[in-house]
Amino acid sequence: MHLFLEHRIDYYCNVTFQDFINVYEAINHDLWHLYSLKQTTKEELRYQRFHKAFLHYNYENLELAHHWADDYLKISPYKTHLIDGAIDVLMYLQTKYQLHIITNGFKEVQHIKLDYSNLKSYFEYVIISEEHGFNKPDIKIFDLAQNLTQAQHHECVMIGDNFDTDIIGALNAKWKAIYLSNIQKEYLHANFTQINQLIKLKELL
Repeated sequence: MHLFLEHRIDYYCNVTFQDFINVYEAINHDLWHLYSLKQTTKEELRYQRFHKAFLHYNYENLELAHHWADDYLKISPYKTHLIDGAIDVLMYLQTKYQLHIITNGFKEVQHIKLDYSNLKSYFEYVIISEEHGFNKPDIKIFDLAQNLTQAQHHECVMIGDNFDTDIIGALNAKWKAIYLSNIQKEYLHANFTQINQLIKLKELL
């Protein structure tokens, strides 16, 4: 929020912070989807999410978009807010399963996030797609994870909040998939389950 206030986006775009964030998040989601399909680059994603949000309010400032892209990557990894119940669920799951992460997130951010959120100790492998050349939902990243962990298809469960990358990718890899979302998804598949609260994993697993 301090970038929004520092650069007077409320004035230049005539918008509240929450309305701006709603627009930004929709644009960011679409760009990450394109990135997962390799239809845009990391560099374009970094600044275009801000540039497109500015343009939505008829504010043309490409230089500021690049500035925000740099500052966002410096600031965001140190934000440590977690989903409600995250630590409780991780402590529960760690006693029963091997836990790993597959992420399309930028490599310069992921390990810092895990360290500052005190999450790294819960996970054995952190598989960052950028380091391997293929993104979720590409089946290759799921096959890589399965090979690294020496697991079988029926032993693998993906828990994710992105239906297109996490869930479809896992189902295509013949894994089970648990979709975390408040928006009900009508999707029929034997290996698909949806929850609306993370804590409900303790009832499923």
